[in-house]
Amino acid sequence: MTAITAAMVKELRERTGLGMMECKKALVAVDGDIEKAIEEMRKSGQAKAAKKAGRVATEGVVAAKVADDNSFGVLIEVNSETDFVARDENFLNYVDKVVTSAFNRKETDIVKLMEGELENARLALIQKIGENISVRRAHIISGDVVGCYVHGNKRIAVLVSQEGGDADLARDVAMHVAAINPQVVSKADMPAELIEKEKEIFTAQAEKSGKPAEIIEKMVGGRINKFLAENSLLEQPFVKDPEVKVADLAKKADATISGFVRFEVGEGIEKKEVDFAAEVRAQAGL
Repeated sequence: MTAITAAMVKELRERTGLGMMECKKALVAVDGDIEKAIEEMRKSGQAKAAKKAGRVATEGVVAAKVADDNSFGVLIEVNSETDFVARDENFLNYVDKVVTSAFNRKETDIVKLMEGELENARLALIQKIGENISVRRAHIISGDVVGCYVHGNKRIAVLVSQEGGDADLARDVAMHVAAINPQVVSKADMPAELIEKEKEIFTAQAEKSGKPAEIIEKMVGGRINKFLAENSLLEQPFVKDPEVKVADLAKKADATISGFVRFEVGEGIEKKEVDFAAEVRAQAGL
């Protein structure tokens, strides 16, 4: 039996907005599995939705570089321990070296990318600023036209590839992806297992209505269609003109959007909780 910690209850509360006792009870029922607890709470109707795990574990920036002919582009994420360092000129200069090297070498394997000069520069930077610096990930995307958008705070960056159209369209779509964060390009791209999980949750919710099975089936079908539309890029209302779907925007420009990649600083990394009072007591030998 997994011990249910205060940190686990706190995370579940933050992600569902429910009370402490409900969260603790839900965690006990699933042996501490937070994702499973959220799924069961949604099934029971306690939680309509849940925030992604999500407070970032690290600070840093994302950066992008696109070829002059717009045939390919590269995204990278470089992390620091604090936001203060993420704004430091020395750190940003190092990030520029990393993205340029990844671009010139078309290398996304971090181990290979960091061999030699970049690793030596990273270690020197750590010595200089007194914080750990890590190059977390890199991704290359190619196509007939590749567009890029980096948000002003350098915490979100997107590359979009398309066939036809121009770089301005690709940048507009990349801006949309940065703002709305779709999961896939089209409904057909949504993983079957994810659709089945959502269907299972929607079915459990609908069954509580007491309606006949055929009505429940229609209700679930409608919710799945809504889920797909909300999470598929082509089905979403364009962020700069909500009257137009992204698919229609691309069609008007004789373009086909073929892919995108979106980086957000620290996504998917759990943040370490630090008890500073305990840390001070420990250092003082108390």
